[in-house]
Amino acid sequence: MVFNSLHFVWFFVVVYAVYRALPHRGQNWLLLLASYYFYAAWDWRFLGLLLASTVVDYSCARALDGSGTEARRKAILWLSIGFNLSVLGFFKYFNFFADNLHALLSSLGWRVDFVTIRVLLPIGISFYTFMTMSYVIDVYRREIPATRRLLEFAVFVAYFPHLVAGPILRASRLLPQIHEPRRISGQQVRDGLWLIAWGFFLKIFVADNVAGVANAVFEPDTTPTGINVLVGVYAFTLQIFGDFAGYTNIARGTSKLMGIELVENFRFPYLVRSPQEFWRHWHISLSTWLRDYLYIPLGGNRGSESRTRLNLMITMVLGGLWHGAAWTFILWGIYQGALLVGYHAGKGAEWFRRWVSGAGGVARVTSWFVMFHLTCYGWLIFRARSAEQVGLLTHSIFGNFQPGSVDVHGLLVPLLLHATPLVLVHAGEAYYNDVLAVPRLPVTVRYSIYAATCYLVLLFGNFGGAEFIYFQF
Repeated sequence: MVFNSLHFVWFFVVVYAVYRALPHRGQNWLLLLASYYFYAAWDWRFLGLLLASTVVDYSCARALDGSGTEARRKAILWLSIGFNLSVLGFFKYFNFFADNLHALLSSLGWRVDFVTIRVLLPIGISFYTFMTMSYVIDVYRREIPATRRLLEFAVFVAYFPHLVAGPILRASRLLPQIHEPRRISGQQVRDGLWLIAWGFFLKIFVADNVAGVANAVFEPDTTPTGINVLVGVYAFTLQIFGDFAGYTNIARGTSKLMGIELVENFRFPYLVRSPQEFWRHWHISLSTWLRDYLYIPLGGNRGSESRTRLNLMITMVLGGLWHGAAWTFILWGIYQGALLVGYHAGKGAEWFRRWVSGAGGVARVTSWFVMFHLTCYGWLIFRARSAEQVGLLTHSIFGNFQPGSVDVHGLLVPLLLHATPLVLVHAGEAYYNDVLAVPRLPVTVRYSIYAATCYLVLLFGNFGGAEFIYFQF
């Protein structure tokens, strides 16, 4: 069941109507049953994994609360981490390592005919695994108490708006909202409806329409010129933002209608001027998770300069691998780590600090322009089908640019038509520094934007029901 489907629309309408009529505990039971139905609609066989993760981490957290010795508490913590990483590793990375082992042995001349099982990837496993792991770690650190209510913890894990593609929520934020009775304000309803509408716009009008432009460049056995590669990369840059931010907006909007606030996951990520800023504005829930549960435990920036850079690189490589079992994701992680390491090293130079943080218009525009294109090249690596294709497309950009060969009607015009409305609204939100700026505008302006959004979606939206990109992670 995808958000951009009639199945979900009817599902949510029914669930929401019943939800508003129930008392608090009845609402929690409804959310749990609705969430399990939502997940089972993908593949009911993987519902057992979700239940197992819930029971194991609920039990481990309770055991941590009841244990006094540090050795026993560490053993319980590693039991939880080991279980979660084993499940995640098997389902997400088994095929990758088996295929690469077979290729390595074959390259060495060893004829090995072993049969490997093809493991399906349970949808959302990376997201809910990170959620339950962070909960147990926070209990171990004594930052939060373990909840004694299995129903509420199960809702926290399976809550359907964020279940399959985030945001990655912390128990300290979501569990209190599940525990306490919820009162839905008029502002929450207005903001929620706008977030849902804007989320559908980002997905159906922007992402799914510019996907064709990106696909034309990234198809195998194509040799586009550098200018057309650049247009295709711009298209994917907008596609992945529209797709993922669109999902997050719909998740936040539907949750607001139920009186539950989810964290903001994107905040103008393409307007930043440094790699460090980018990861404070893109997929915020993942970057903060990696910071709090990986980078800081590795030592963060508390050690030597070389150790800090190594910690950054390890964090980003594992962050790249989190996205999927492919060499391109590992390369993307290395690339992002190299940007952060380079930025960290450059901060020691006075000219670099002045250039990045300069108040002058030229310095600001130049640093933004450079950072935007560094981000775009990262998306080229992310989107490419193989490391070989990364090399071919890179060569086209730097060795076969040919600006006069741009495909105006097939690539450039569709990209501009679908990007312009997004850029205009995005610029307005950035001006007010508020991703919910539109519902707070004067009535005439606000309803004009509402009408234009609905008009563009209904008349020019791509209603093919394409899955969200991050469902595969």
